[in-house]
Amino acid sequence: MKHSLCQRLVPKFIYKYACYGVSEYHHQNLEVTFIVERQRRAHHFEMRSITALFFLFCFLAPSALAQLRFGFYGRSCPRAESIVANVVANRFRRDRSITAALLRMQFHDCFVRGCDASLLIDPRPGRPSEKSTGPNASVRGYEIIDEAKRLLEAACPRTVSCSDIVTLATRDSVALAGGPRFSVPTGRRDGLRSSPNDVNLPGPTIPVAASIQLFAAQGMNANDMVTLIGGGHSVGVVHCSLIQDRLADPAMDRSLNARLRNACRAPNDPSVFLDQRTPFIVDNAIYGEIRRQRGVMRIDQNMGLDRSTRGIVSSFAQNNALFRKRFAEAMVKMGTIKVLTGRSGEIRRNCRVFNNGR
Repeated sequence: MKHSLCQRLVPKFIYKYACYGVSEYHHQNLEVTFIVERQRRAHHFEMRSITALFFLFCFLAPSALAQLRFGFYGRSCPRAESIVANVVANRFRRDRSITAALLRMQFHDCFVRGCDASLLIDPRPGRPSEKSTGPNASVRGYEIIDEAKRLLEAACPRTVSCSDIVTLATRDSVALAGGPRFSVPTGRRDGLRSSPNDVNLPGPTIPVAASIQLFAAQGMNANDMVTLIGGGHSVGVVHCSLIQDRLADPAMDRSLNARLRNACRAPNDPSVFLDQRTPFIVDNAIYGEIRRQRGVMRIDQNMGLDRSTRGIVSSFAQNNALFRKRFAEAMVKMGTIKVLTGRSGEIRRNCRVFNNGR
């Protein structure tokens, strides 16, 4: 990618919100200098990863990023990112589980026809949508997107897309849950199609090889897969009906198996934490659990056993800084899957309905 295009993609600044502890950003001839005022050693690795994200866009980004850029709403809606951040922070103070909800929402949206907010469309009589399918039946957090959209429409009508709101809200929720802070490019537009026939998402028992193929179809590799599945499962819960195969596995840690069996005896298909150590923190703890046969979901445990992924699991289990770096990179990469930009798609006025009312 030529430097002229790179200069359009890379902003003249990095938001201080996204770079905790950074006091100054200097950009000249594509040389980035960070001056860190506090917690220098603790955040050094993370600052390097944020810098790497910018060069990733300069030299490795797909053509879609010619229309995505950091600070896309800098002039058209300067408060866009802060409005979304405030909505997420207010909700997080009441309910820390929203991080898991938003991570799942973005994953389920991006892996079906790309990151175009097609998942947000409500079904109508005789016209089902992606929400109508089984894999999406338990996706939640739509009201967070609705609230952010309402405030954004009041501040900047028909300017900020629903797909960008999902991306920004998920990014913000990850940081609030102790995960990495990172910048994301914006400029996505919303899709014009939402059909249950398009939904083909990985289930909890999918073999590792099949999961790798599914990720590869979206332009992502095995490292991305282990990062996003493990990182996404570092927070949140799973219904007991979806882990019966693990409960029947004699290789599972005995004490955990007994505890889960006891919890799952409750009526109405109860839920259990996917990460038994730090269930509300986006960190590498789940990878250590997987190495000790304490993966709650089959796909999680299989990533620790399969030859193609167990080395990645071990690396993350031993190095939280590495996990944080890779998770930020993988989240940004996922957020660029088959995006609509320019004049494609639309900017919905209501995230649940196409502008033409279909």
